[in-house]
Amino acid sequence: MTNTLLGGLSPSRFLRDVWHKRPLLIRNAVPNFAGLLTPHEMQQLACRDDVESRLVQGSGTEWQLDHGPFSKSDFKRLPTAEWTLLVQSLNHVLPEADALLARFDFIPHARLDDLMVSYAVPGGSVGPHFDSYDVFLLQGQGHRRWQISTQTDLALIDDAPLKILRHFEAEDEWVLGPGDMLYLPPHVAHYGVAEDACMTYSIGFRAPTAEEMAQGFLMHLQDSIKLEGRYADPDLRLQAHPGEIGRAMLDQIEAMIARIKWTRRDIAEFAGRYLSEPKPNVFFDAPEAPLGRAAFDRQANKDGVALNPKSRLLFTGKHFFINGEAFAPAADEVAALKQLADRRRLDAPLPSALRQRLYDWYEAGWLEIDAS
Repeated sequence: MTNTLLGGLSPSRFLRDVWHKRPLLIRNAVPNFAGLLTPHEMQQLACRDDVESRLVQGSGTEWQLDHGPFSKSDFKRLPTAEWTLLVQSLNHVLPEADALLARFDFIPHARLDDLMVSYAVPGGSVGPHFDSYDVFLLQGQGHRRWQISTQTDLALIDDAPLKILRHFEAEDEWVLGPGDMLYLPPHVAHYGVAEDACMTYSIGFRAPTAEEMAQGFLMHLQDSIKLEGRYADPDLRLQAHPGEIGRAMLDQIEAMIARIKWTRRDIAEFAGRYLSEPKPNVFFDAPEAPLGRAAFDRQANKDGVALNPKSRLLFTGKHFFINGEAFAPAADEVAALKQLADRRRLDAPLPSALRQRLYDWYEAGWLEIDAS
């Protein structure tokens, strides 16, 4: 089956031939796509303290970066050209954005980051740069000129508030209009400039560094491992230099540390917790007037339930993880939980074995009655 989103390629062929390998321009990837919100609505979001936003002004080697939340007067003072407003995690606050992300479920949820939207006036840009992750750039209203390069020189301008490439040599160039999309693998340099007032939706993916993963795993081990015993030296001998750390001491310390071991299960436990953990700036709000358990059961059994857009539910085998927490469900819960993890919603009627767990998540703000 072909996929308009992928320019006629099936998801399996896209993953085999394009993903992480080469850029791909897809004309009319989302037919009749006019965007998900207006510039004014975007500015309203950028004024909220629970929404991550940035304002970029400049060009060439002169750049200014400001972080939100902003005020209405901030936008009134802006020039008529060369500025860009960015709002992160649009899928957390806009159901239509969450639905758009769902179209990219041919990539594992554990890899998905968020949907960012940028609004730029003519000449607006964030400069030539590269990302360390895969990204789909879907054009909403207006037009943006994209130049890309597979150059290996990725040196950045010193002391710039943004990661701007010092040198950029364009190899390909296109103007994208509403519904067009550009896919870029990691480290492909790109430079987008607004031809007119335009909005671009960026679907980005998580790509933790080896150092970030190792640090996270060591913290996980710190919380989960327990080693018995204590340093002791009953056979201590007189040293010629009391300031020296002797070989016997080093041998014993090495032997103690060598007792730290982990299994595949430890890796799976860490991966599930780490990859389902929300970003530090993500908070969940419990329902203001939560339904009682009986009322929740009736309503959820009629309409079904859906994960809060901020929630991450992942699994490996029969081990599940939600928002950084691990749990082992009963055998009669597994099939339904896998469906909820895959589809992010669960149709009615709900399995009776799962209702208490779902109600607990509802009370915590992790899950909602499906209003779609």
